[in-house]
Amino acid sequence: MPVNSGLAALSDHFLGATMVVYALAMLGYAAEFAFGRFGRTSGAPAVEPVMSSPSSAGAARLTASERVPAMAGAGLGAAERSGEVDGGVDGGGVDGGVDSGVDGGGQGGPGAMTDPAAALAAAMAGDSEHPPGPAGVRWIGRIAVALTALGWLAQVGSVTARGFAAHRVPWGNMYEFSSMITLVAVSTYLVMLARTRARVRWLGVFVMFPVVLYLGFAGTVLYVAVGPLVPALNSYWLKIHVAAAIVASGVFMLSAVTTVLYLLKDRWENQLAAVAAGRAGASAAMRKRGGIMMRLPTAAVLDRITYRVIGLAFPIWTFAVIAGAIWAEAAWGRYWGWDPKETWSFITWVIYAAYLHARATAGWKGNRAAAISLLGFSALFVDYYLVNLVISGLHSYAGVN
Repeated sequence: MPVNSGLAALSDHFLGATMVVYALAMLGYAAEFAFGRFGRTSGAPAVEPVMSSPSSAGAARLTASERVPAMAGAGLGAAERSGEVDGGVDGGGVDGGVDSGVDGGGQGGPGAMTDPAAALAAAMAGDSEHPPGPAGVRWIGRIAVALTALGWLAQVGSVTARGFAAHRVPWGNMYEFSSMITLVAVSTYLVMLARTRARVRWLGVFVMFPVVLYLGFAGTVLYVAVGPLVPALNSYWLKIHVAAAIVASGVFMLSAVTTVLYLLKDRWENQLAAVAAGRAGASAAMRKRGGIMMRLPTAAVLDRITYRVIGLAFPIWTFAVIAGAIWAEAAWGRYWGWDPKETWSFITWVIYAAYLHARATAGWKGNRAAAISLLGFSALFVDYYLVNLVISGLHSYAGVN
C-alpha cells in the first residue's frame, strides 16, 4: 500500500512538538531541583564541620553503615553554636515512595534541628518527613510533570501517525526504534510518579536530559522517511520480538541513569562522612548544605531503585531473546547462529543476569553492582549502535544510509 504522506508529515510535526515540550519539561525539573525543593535551606547558617586539614582529603571509603555514625559523632563549628540547621532527606524505595525533599524553613520552623550533627546524619539516613520546599517551586515541578505528560501524548501521536502512514507497526528501523525507546523510558518515569505520588519527581531532569538528546539524535542522524518494511521483517514476530526489546531497552535506559546517580552520590557521601569525622576539608557546597548531590536521595536508595528497575526489565529482555530465537528458526531454519546481533543480545542478557544473581546470592550491592549495571548497558549500546551501523550481519535493518 502507498505511504500516506499527510500522516507521515503529521508524525514529523508531532515529533518536533514532542522535543520542544520535553525540553521545556526538562528545564522545569531543573529549576525545581535547583531552587529549593531538594535540600536547599532558607535562613539557615552554614554547616562547618571541624576538620583536621584539607590535605587529608584522601580518606578511606566508608560503608553505608559507617557513614551516619561518623557524621553524627562529629563536632560542627558555627552551626553547633547557633543550633540553626534545617534538613532531612526522606528516602524510601520505589514502591514505598522515594523523596529527596528538604524543608526550606528557617530557625524555629518545623524543619529546625538543634543538633547539626543530627542534621547531617538525617541527611544521610533519610529520616525526615518535611514538605518539599516552597510552594512556588513545587508548582514549577507540577508544571514540568504536566509538560512531560503533554509531550508523551504528542510522542504517542507521532508514533501512531507514522504507523498508520506506513500501514505497519512503527518500529521497523533505527529511527522508529529509538523513538519507541524514549517513549518507554518516559512512560516508565510517569508510572513511577503515579505509584509514588510524585515522590520521584527529583528524577525528572535526569530522565528528560538523555531523552531529549536521544530524540534529537534519532530525528537528525537516524531519521528516514516513512516507507515499507524490509521484506525479511515482514512477519508477525516483529510485533512480538521487537516490541519486547523496545520495552526492555527503555527500562534499562532508566536503570543506567539511576546507576550513574548512585555512583556520584556514593562518592559524595564518603566525602561528607570524611569531613564530619575531621579527616578532610569541607567544600563550599557542603558548608552551605547545597549542591546537586545534597538534593539527591541517599546512595542506598538509588542503589535499590536501580535494582528494582533492572528486575523489571530483565524478564522482558529474556522474552525478547527467546522470541528472537523462535523467529530466527521460522525465517532461517535455525534457532541460533551467533550472528552479531544474537551474540551481543546474549552478552547483554548474561551481564544483567549476573547483576541480579550477584545481588540475590552474594549480596553484591553498591559499587560492584553498579559496575555490572553499567557494563550491561554498555553491551546493550554495542548491540544497538555498533551492530546496526558498523558490523554487518543478518540483522542489518537500520534503514540508515
